[in-house]
Amino acid sequence: MMNTPQLSRRSFGKIIGGTAAYVALQPAAGRLVSQAQPLPDKLSVVRLSANENPYGPSQAALKAMTDSFSLAWRYPDEQEDALVEGLQKLNHVSSDQILLGNGSGEILRLAAAALTDSNRPLVMADPTFEAIAHHAQVAGAKVIKVPLASNYSHDLAKMAQAAANTGLVYLCNPNNPTASITPKDQVRGFLAKVPSNTTVLVDEAYHHYVETDSYESVIPLTEQYPNLIVARTFSKIYGMAGLRCGYAVAQPALIRTIRTRRTMDSVNIMALVAANASLADAAHVADGRGRNSAVKKFVCSELEKSGFSYIPSHANFMMIDLRREVRPVISALRQQGVEVGRVFPALPNFLRVTIGTQPQMEAFVKEFRTVMSSGSA
Repeated sequence: MMNTPQLSRRSFGKIIGGTAAYVALQPAAGRLVSQAQPLPDKLSVVRLSANENPYGPSQAALKAMTDSFSLAWRYPDEQEDALVEGLQKLNHVSSDQILLGNGSGEILRLAAAALTDSNRPLVMADPTFEAIAHHAQVAGAKVIKVPLASNYSHDLAKMAQAAANTGLVYLCNPNNPTASITPKDQVRGFLAKVPSNTTVLVDEAYHHYVETDSYESVIPLTEQYPNLIVARTFSKIYGMAGLRCGYAVAQPALIRTIRTRRTMDSVNIMALVAANASLADAAHVADGRGRNSAVKKFVCSELEKSGFSYIPSHANFMMIDLRREVRPVISALRQQGVEVGRVFPALPNFLRVTIGTQPQMEAFVKEFRTVMSSGSA
């Protein structure tokens, strides 16, 4: 029997030549916190490497988890049902159109396992979130990478050409690592062209951060397209990356197809109750979006003052054009206590940095200027 390698962000960084020296702050013993705490000098790394939400889960989610400690001995059936009910109301779909996952990462794995193989390739952008390529390769599938367009949107015309004899097309919108969007009219046109026997998976992990009318979620389009899957996660705007909860929306037949590869009870009770409580806390989403936007504007302004350009960001991270090789800069920043994103071979001169709290980004700007002016990077 073939052993499937386990993939984590720590090992994934090593696989593709990035860095993985993560150091996280721990809350005070016995006390739950919902936003980032100050970083002690020289004791902790400013972690801006994994597109995490530094403000954490909402108070409602924290209370729901605390109230559910006594349920840890039970299987999560009732909590799964409750979350599915909440999601179907939020997205205006039926319960059989939703599949929960251990983060949206599990949804990507299930789709690759069920819909790609040696005769059904995967088509994806380059660069984009790479995990699904790994899962498709495990399934024996060929991976076809299509470079992004000059404006960093998906080149849907070329992807449509490649999709003719394909099992699965992956669109990450907003895209990771570029934080760029592919406009809604282009996505609609693409979906209309894709053959019905080719499945399109749209990853909307960063959906909640977008603030432009040229973008839209394609969840409503699942009613029109039986070959469309949309993946969502509670890791980003809801601040639950460590809890691992995500979901897919698609027509029932497609949900049944990918469900066959799912591990039973893959989402734990604490993640389920926190996710369900988060759905009812619209203020937390708006607050998180507002904080991210304000701090991002500060970073953009400081970069412009220093003469650096960047890809316009529609997410909680951004890509900065260094005009030089990024790898030495990543290493130099680490030496200064700032952990940033890994190397992306398709954009070797760009630095990905998560938008953290205002103090974290002030620390980043300070050390970034020091590194870029020192000549040591």
